[in-house]
Amino acid sequence: MTAALLPPHGAAPPERPPWRTLAAVATVVVAAHLALLGWVSGAMLRPSESLAQSFITRTIVVAPPAPPVVEAPKPPPKLAVAPKPKPPPKPRPAPPAPEPVAAPAADAPPVTTAEAPTEPDSTTTAASSSDAGQARAPAPEPAASAPAVASAPIAPPLTAKLPGSVRLKFSATGQLGSAPMNLFGELEWKQDGQAYDARLSMGALFVTLRSQHSQGTIGPGGIEPTRFSDTRKAEVASHFVRDQGQVVFSNNAPPVALMPGAQDRLSVMLQLGALMAGDPARYTTDGAIAIQTVGTRDADLWIFKIGEEELLHLPAGDFVARKLTRNPRKPYDDTVELWLAPALGYLPVRFKLTQANGDFADMRLRERLPAGGPN
Repeated sequence: MTAALLPPHGAAPPERPPWRTLAAVATVVVAAHLALLGWVSGAMLRPSESLAQSFITRTIVVAPPAPPVVEAPKPPPKLAVAPKPKPPPKPRPAPPAPEPVAAPAADAPPVTTAEAPTEPDSTTTAASSSDAGQARAPAPEPAASAPAVASAPIAPPLTAKLPGSVRLKFSATGQLGSAPMNLFGELEWKQDGQAYDARLSMGALFVTLRSQHSQGTIGPGGIEPTRFSDTRKAEVASHFVRDQGQVVFSNNAPPVALMPGAQDRLSVMLQLGALMAGDPARYTTDGAIAIQTVGTRDADLWIFKIGEEELLHLPAGDFVARKLTRNPRKPYDDTVELWLAPALGYLPVRFKLTQANGDFADMRLRERLPAGGPN
């Protein structure tokens, strides 16, 4: 270390700076430090002046912020509702294929088409509900040369068997209001195979209180009335205008359509007996017979329900009879009860008429006489 500070061998020793120069440099350095210390002291002793010179405060007036603009809420957009899809139309069932039938043989009876459901068959006078449920036999296979035609089930034609001319006398009881009555009755039936005449009378003592008269012709289906009258204090009548297909009333009531097999309120009792006499097995218990029945101012479909056979004890003797009942269907309809005796060709041996107000007449067979005989 000592050798490093010494000059190399043979070199001259360096010159030392003069002391005056060192003193000046030292003086300058000291003065600089003193100046710096003085400035710091002055700043510490006079903070207000130095801060005043260092910071300038400005007051800036700031306007209050404007209130935020609040927009009105927009209504929610309406949702588009799709229309309900319409259900697809139901497919219409295809009409049933017509059932081919064979052409009738040369000696077979002619086949007629059935009437519309709202009208009875033109070849019949009444429809029995006991036949409605019977199964129809299938049609035979068509022949190769016969054309196929549509057909409907055909009810067998009705058979009517009218009784011969007769005169029936009845003992009758009844009620008119609150007063019971003892009555008499008489039914006279005449026919010659082509025309008929029927008359029913009811009375008390020797006075006839009411009478009904029916007249007309006899056709393949039985009775075919042309005129019906009902007489109490005066006579009123209905006319069967067959060529125009309507019933005309004498009291200026509107005419009504005439249905096939129509009867009046007197002939209907005899026609029912003729139908049951013509084919008794056809009319079973709980069956029904429907016939258009004409009065003196209207016409309605009367439905007679077939009941059981009953044993009746009558003034003329004991008779087994089938009961038929027509119940009222509308206000002010009459209830009609008939007892038809097979032993007398299904002639009525008892019948009872009951009005809506309770008045009734109950007639029981007292005697059977030939038509046109003595009283």
